[in-house]
Amino acid sequence: MISHMRNIGLNRRGFLSSLAAVIPVSTLYNQKLVAQAKTLNLKITGLKTIAVNVGSVNWVFCKVATNQGLTGLGEGSITSKEATLSNAIMEHERFLIGKDPTDIEFLWQGMFRYPRWRGGPILNSAISAIEIALWDILGKALGVPIYKMLGGAARREVRLYKDVGGSSAEQLAAAYVQAKQEGYTAAKSGFITIQNELVRPAFAVREAARKLEVVRKAVGDDFDIAIDAHGQLTTVMAVDFCTRIEELRPFFVEEATQLEDLGELELLRHKTKVPLATGERSFTKYGFAEFCQRHLVNYIQPDVCHAGGILELKKIGAIAETYRIEMSPHNPQSMVSTLASLHVDATTPACTIQEYAPKREQWIQDLFHGYQLPVKNGMAALPSGPGLGVELDEKVAAQHPYKPVTRAQNKFSDGAVADH
Repeated sequence: MISHMRNIGLNRRGFLSSLAAVIPVSTLYNQKLVAQAKTLNLKITGLKTIAVNVGSVNWVFCKVATNQGLTGLGEGSITSKEATLSNAIMEHERFLIGKDPTDIEFLWQGMFRYPRWRGGPILNSAISAIEIALWDILGKALGVPIYKMLGGAARREVRLYKDVGGSSAEQLAAAYVQAKQEGYTAAKSGFITIQNELVRPAFAVREAARKLEVVRKAVGDDFDIAIDAHGQLTTVMAVDFCTRIEELRPFFVEEATQLEDLGELELLRHKTKVPLATGERSFTKYGFAEFCQRHLVNYIQPDVCHAGGILELKKIGAIAETYRIEMSPHNPQSMVSTLASLHVDATTPACTIQEYAPKREQWIQDLFHGYQLPVKNGMAALPSGPGLGVELDEKVAAQHPYKPVTRAQNKFSDGAVADH
């Protein structure tokens, strides 16, 4: 993603200097509290990964142990590459052993820069999982929620949009209506119609637009309908779809284009007035600077499990705030990811809405010792426990071990590979 900086007027050094001016260190990291934590003489003694199968995906957790018995919990769950991610997390153990876990920025910089090979989904997700765990340790050591160490609250609660599902127009409408009845003011689902892994462009777009019309009629004018295109559209399909649905006023269309060429996103931006969103497959502050500086989207969607962790998400939010871009963190993962995101949301003015994918299975609640996110009228309360605010039950996790998952293999009618 560093290559995405090529068109920015600032060079890398200038960009970092401007970022430092935007984000005073005192607001990111309470040095007095960190000094207090230093008296504990904490040292990292080891890492551990735990993969849990949740049906169509595996969640990958990281635990960081210390000499004082405090442990930190993080998550880096990434679809299709979970086993590789687990090994990537453990690759960092030799660097971290004996280090002070409260030196979070230093350790992040070391993990990111010392190996020379940097970036990409695996390495950044590994660093993210560890970094989240380090913040968990620091918060527990001080007895405060992580967001208190990030500058404190910028809002009283966090607006959520609920992930919903359904394949037919009727199923989607029912799911959105249920979300509305539960108190949410926004929800998101996929609408692009692909049958039996076959992509028929004209049909896929036409049927998706028809589904949206049915959902809009069901929920009324004031409910926000977010659409996840999931990178499944060609350029022609993206323009066709977004221009078709303008009068139905979607909240945003997510990942209507691929990341390889930002010119494609710019083209779509000029063709439609539909709000656009992207970013779940972008990493670190460098991957988001151009989105914001060029105003290519209305919403950026970094994922705390992939973009670099809690502090990096905070920095991305500061860039978004600078350019008046809103941030809606991506979060289809576990309660660890949800809480890590909420700690940043709480302190970051640009974070205006948070993705939330509630899991109702009893065993998943047991996985986190019964913890349930306090949600009322579609709003989440700010985290209140020390550190991250949640713990993982390894006995429950062991009952649902890692299983390889193969994603859908979409194709066009001529047999060519289609994006998914």
